[in-house]
Amino acid sequence: MLQVRFLVKFLFLTILFFSLINGAWGRNHRVARSHRFGYARNRQVLWQEDHKKCGGENQSPIQIIRHRAIPLPLRAVEMVGYHDPLPGPLNLTNNGHSVMLRPEGLTRSMHPPAVYGALLKDHYVMDTLHFHWGLRDYRGSEHRVNGVRYPMEMHIVHRKQSYGSVHEALGHSDGLSVLAFFFEVREKDNPTLQPLLQKLHLVKLEGQSVYLDSTFTMASLLPRDLEIYYTYRGSLTTPPCSEAVTWIVFPEPQFISYMQLKKFRRLSSGESKIADNYRVLQELGNRIVYVRRMFSDTSSGNLTNDEQLWYN
Repeated sequence: MLQVRFLVKFLFLTILFFSLINGAWGRNHRVARSHRFGYARNRQVLWQEDHKKCGGENQSPIQIIRHRAIPLPLRAVEMVGYHDPLPGPLNLTNNGHSVMLRPEGLTRSMHPPAVYGALLKDHYVMDTLHFHWGLRDYRGSEHRVNGVRYPMEMHIVHRKQSYGSVHEALGHSDGLSVLAFFFEVREKDNPTLQPLLQKLHLVKLEGQSVYLDSTFTMASLLPRDLEIYYTYRGSLTTPPCSEAVTWIVFPEPQFISYMQLKKFRRLSSGESKIADNYRVLQELGNRIVYVRRMFSDTSSGNLTNDEQLWYN
């Protein structure tokens, strides 16, 4: 009889102990989730409750209309080190709202990938790249160009070289430059995406991270035509929505096959699949979108008044 009472008491205390532990974990788990941001429209409007800048006047992404953009004889976007293999190791991470590639060797590289030209006043060095995609092929990109929304958009994030980190750069209106590229769906695979895709299944869940087996050049991911681009001043498209970005948007799309895009659509945030991870279009307001015009002298001695507003 005593043994039975002891066993019952032991089971009761054991259940109570694990219930308390589970409750504490559950509360911590909910706290962690409360700091996430959702992409559903009714959740995007809540971003500015925790991140005031998300309600700013210079937000991204935007709709770009060719005939409304101001043509200027802008300089080409010069991509330094884009034809060199990325300095590894290359870390691929599922952060719960996208998949991000971080070349960890950038800090040790003497000549990391960088961009200058366009309306940029300095060199901007690469930091990371990530993607936005849709559940269906007719949506997914963040920017919309001439009414077209592509199924995927790639962002290559660069920080101004005079700032020591992205965190520091976010505190300045000229802190970052993000190059945006679109992907359209075709039947055949894009072989240049294979170094990324071959390990994508290993980061299916939020928080998972893996190193790629091989490196590649940034140029291999880009479309052929880089001469025409749009540029405007905007923000991060995710919280904290810092208005510190000079956007350079290239309208010529790259391609990705349906099966390759499907691998992105299998990624999970823990709560659901990561898909339609794009922000709703933001108002352009008083901002101006410029498009590169190639038939005029682009030397520094022949800048238009509009260009002078950027350079001065």
